[in-house]
Amino acid sequence: MNPTTGTELKHVTTIEQLELIKDIRTRVFVDEQGVPLEDEFDAHDHLDADCTHILVYYNGQPAGTGRWRLVDGTAKLERICLLPEFRQYGLGRILIGGLEQLALEQGLRHFQLHGQTQAAPFYEKLGYRIFSVPFMEDGIEHVWMIREV
Repeated sequence: MNPTTGTELKHVTTIEQLELIKDIRTRVFVDEQGVPLEDEFDAHDHLDADCTHILVYYNGQPAGTGRWRLVDGTAKLERICLLPEFRQYGLGRILIGGLEQLALEQGLRHFQLHGQTQAAPFYEKLGYRIFSVPFMEDGIEHVWMIREV
């Protein structure tokens, strides 16, 4: 199946979209992965925050989300997740590409993220390389990954 068929990326600009993001992240990070609710949401989870949130839709349904923000001159991709029922359609690649494109439009060419170690091979296929030893974040093992274009 072509992953772009029925796929749409939207820049989050409304409270309703922000609520969709919170619902997706709660279902994935809190319910599925056991991250404490109080650790999942932070000062960047507002419409006027210093970051850009996006939603990926599949056949009109909200399927995943992510955000990027400027950290030390690089675009830091964060809170990237897809609902389980949408993980087989290649949406992760589309979501990362959308975040990177928004950062590129701001003149940024260096990207970083804290990837869960189980997801590191996915990010490596997208050109990221591991730049740290594993570390714990919110009770889950992560690695720091970078990509330059």
